[in-house]
Amino acid sequence: MDTVSRIPSGSFVQDIKTIIGQARTQAVRSVEFYRVEMYWKVGERIFNEEQQGKDRADYGSYLIRELAKEIEPEYGSGFSVRQLERSRQFYRTYPIASAVRTQLNWSQYKMLIAIEDSYKREYFELESVKNGWTGRELERQINSNLYERMLLSTDKEAVMKVARNERLPEQPQEIVKDPMILEFLGLERKPHYYEKELESALIDHLEQFMLELGNGYTFVARQKRFLVEDDEFFIDLVFYNRLMRCFVIMDIKTHKVTHEDLGRLQMYVNYIDRTEKLPDENPTIGILLCTSKNNEMVRLSLPLDNHTIMASQYQLYLPTESQLLEEIKKEIGLKDT
Repeated sequence: MDTVSRIPSGSFVQDIKTIIGQARTQAVRSVEFYRVEMYWKVGERIFNEEQQGKDRADYGSYLIRELAKEIEPEYGSGFSVRQLERSRQFYRTYPIASAVRTQLNWSQYKMLIAIEDSYKREYFELESVKNGWTGRELERQINSNLYERMLLSTDKEAVMKVARNERLPEQPQEIVKDPMILEFLGLERKPHYYEKELESALIDHLEQFMLELGNGYTFVARQKRFLVEDDEFFIDLVFYNRLMRCFVIMDIKTHKVTHEDLGRLQMYVNYIDRTEKLPDENPTIGILLCTSKNNEMVRLSLPLDNHTIMASQYQLYLPTESQLLEEIKKEIGLKDT
């Protein structure tokens, strides 16, 4: 009887690849968590031993130095003085073993325990788990001052409730960052970019842009065309946010925002609301991405009851700590003392 040769179908091969990939991912996560668990237990043992010293601070430092001398030659740099100090700090920050999350690895916990603000640390911990951030993505979000930028547009307790899944965002300001940090585009420093250049760069780096946008966004369209009689218009970017249950459209400008820009964006929002939005969905949010803005002009250009049109500045490079501090002072009306 002849054997019938048959090439496996593409879906079959893909299924096998998916099974293998998932197994490998789970294996890596398992190994990573055992590593996290090991450092927690090492930190716990160091801490308990340290409490027996009369002068705890001095004795703790001595204890770690001597321990590193004993075990680093055999086990490697993962047990240096610095790593053992981190282990102790890890245990002190997370003294309850069940509070240590299996989804996070040691690299991520090293970044988290370096954050002194407990609210800020919890926020990044929860967001990392919720969004499946890698260590590099977590580092990027911390360095781009995500937490501070979120607090500029809403209050601390609201930010934490959303992160804890205790409530869904209720206002557009809760899902729109201002400023947006777009350093991942890798654009060279030059005085001016064309809007098409910036839009193309965002599409080329859509995954990173979605990360910067935040939770709940789905990409819908680029350069969405519509006609008003014989006039043709294009909406730069269209997204949908499942948390707010609404469309989010973006108009990109490489100049300081004008009232004409806001008027055009309002027309785009009206079009989506009247032709695309379903009756049970929330009103469309319009975001004008711009290089700079006059907040008072923006307020005067929009109705008093406006909740759906907003201008958000973008920055092509990560701000320094001093720049961020100045922006925060500016927003809350503080002056240097």
